[in-house]
Order: sequence, then structure tokens, then C-alpha cells
Amino acid sequence: MSKDVIINVKGIQVDPENDQNTLELITEGKYYQKGNNYYVSYKESEVTGMLGTTTTLKICDGVVTLMRFGKVNSQFVFQKGQKHISSYETEYGVFTIGVYANNVDININDTGGEIRVGYQIEIDSYNTGRNDFYMHIREVGASNEKYNRGITPAN
Repeated sequence: MSKDVIINVKGIQVDPENDQNTLELITEGKYYQKGNNYYVSYKESEVTGMLGTTTTLKICDGVVTLMRFGKVNSQFVFQKGQKHISSYETEYGVFTIGVYANNVDININDTGGEIRVGYQIEIDSYNTGRNDFYMHIREVGASNEKYNRGITPAN
């Protein structure tokens, strides 16, 4: 199974001073299953500041692993109640990133679905604030009635 999909991604970042930044992206991508894992993959754009990067999410057993390859190289593991450490490679250098997931809500099946993740990031042991992302995956040509453009923090 490999399907062409429309992917709606909405991310909210709240820094330690409670300033909020919201980014929304609607793009085409691929959605497929390998073994017990689902994967969704898409190319980043200028809007995200990562043009030349491909993002792939691996979804399995309550864990979402976000992998980026290209201009930015990283792997973030979102597992509720767990902190995972990884490196984040950019054209400006390599950073050590700690990711702590407050919430991971996965509701997907063979036709697509939704993923919500609430998490905190530490860069070189400095807390950068709260983050939430919401992803809606649907087959190309499928109805978009269920997509709710609003996002509520997953914390």
C-alpha cells in the first residue's frame, strides 16, 4: 500500500516568555505501511525554511519518529512521558536536542487520519518552550469535511 495524500500540518511554538508562533503547511506526500508501521513522507518548502529537506514520520505503537534528510538532518522520537536525545544538523552547525513528549495522540488507519503531539525541546540543555503539532493525512480526492483547522494544545 502506497497512497498519494494531502497532508495538513499545523505547528505552534510557545517560547519561555509565552510568545507564540504558528506555522501551517498543506502539501502533497506519500502514505504507506511497512509491517506494523505507518509512514508519511513529504518535501519541505520555503515556508518551513527547510527547502531541500524531506520529512518522514514513522508511526508505530504510540511512538512517532520524525526524520528529516537533506538541508536539515535530524531524528526526533515522540513517546509520551519520555525524553529522547538526538542531534540536529543544519548548514549552521550541529545541535544536541532533547525532546520530551507530554502527549502523543495517534488516530490513523489505512486511509490516513490524525496525529497530535505536545512536546518540549531543549537545545544544548536550554529549554526553548512548548510545542504542539497536528497532522491530518487524507487520500488525494477524499473529502476534507473532518479536517478541523483549529488546534488545541496537547499538553
